[in-house]
Amino acid sequence: MSLALVIPDRKLGTLVDKLQVLLPGVLIQQWPDYSAPQQVQMAVVWKQPAGSLAALTQLKSLQSFGAGVDTILSDPTLPDLPLSRIVDPHLTQSMLGYLQSVLGYYQNRLDLFGRQQQQQQWKPKSPRPIRHIAVLGLGELGAAAACHFASLGYQVSGWARSQKQLAGVACYATEQGYAKAVADADLVICLLPLTADTENFLNADRLALCKAGAILVNVARGAVLDDEALLRALETGQLEAACLDVFRQEPLPATDPYWSHPAVLVTPHCSAVTNVDTAVAQIAENYHRTLNGLPLVHLVDKIRGY
Repeated sequence: MSLALVIPDRKLGTLVDKLQVLLPGVLIQQWPDYSAPQQVQMAVVWKQPAGSLAALTQLKSLQSFGAGVDTILSDPTLPDLPLSRIVDPHLTQSMLGYLQSVLGYYQNRLDLFGRQQQQQQWKPKSPRPIRHIAVLGLGELGAAAACHFASLGYQVSGWARSQKQLAGVACYATEQGYAKAVADADLVICLLPLTADTENFLNADRLALCKAGAILVNVARGAVLDDEALLRALETGQLEAACLDVFRQEPLPATDPYWSHPAVLVTPHCSAVTNVDTAVAQIAENYHRTLNGLPLVHLVDKIRGY
């Protein structure tokens, strides 16, 4: 019996050591240097190269190493097997901490004062009024974000593909509901999953429905946002600023205009990082479930994409 790790471009020593403690005696193999591929029953995957699972002929299940699965599902060679994702309470707290910091950054006009510092300007200004926050996507992270800001006294609206109910949050669905959710929001937070339906979701038309001068925060996936539409919205003043933690290509290429845009804050996909201890516990649980023919925990609906 064996477990395979198909996680390119990462140092996996700590992950292997922690897994070995929970799965003593289990052979843990790493792509591309499989020693006994025919023994692998479950593969832990993250941005796996196409064809990297082909040698695992006895594979029974797949486990994402993160909360998102869009890059996994985009693999045309992905076998049709049960796929689970990591659900991590630490991930939620990390996301909330990041979003709270971003809110404070813009409320205290640190974006403006940073530009003034470069120009050696001394121009005090009162805090930026941010009273209404819209959250796009009301899954686990989105719902937590919406409820967090509502608990702090902000007016919060939320939008999702299907109607939700959250205490203290005005929840909307449908295209007409989207317009209502963002119409008066000073800050719009995108936490939509990346699916066929949400690629380029934030296009020119939908950005135009935002309140003039609103601030956009994207902590979902880069492909949810139409980059050219965002740049135009910033140039026209439709949006005042944008904080981007996710991008179509990561790391962000050196030639990308976001690096030098005065209204864009770039962070390196750090809003929510998987906690290794939480991940290994769920991986070990699903490995045992795989061997015993039981359903995986946190199973992904591959048609919906999350």
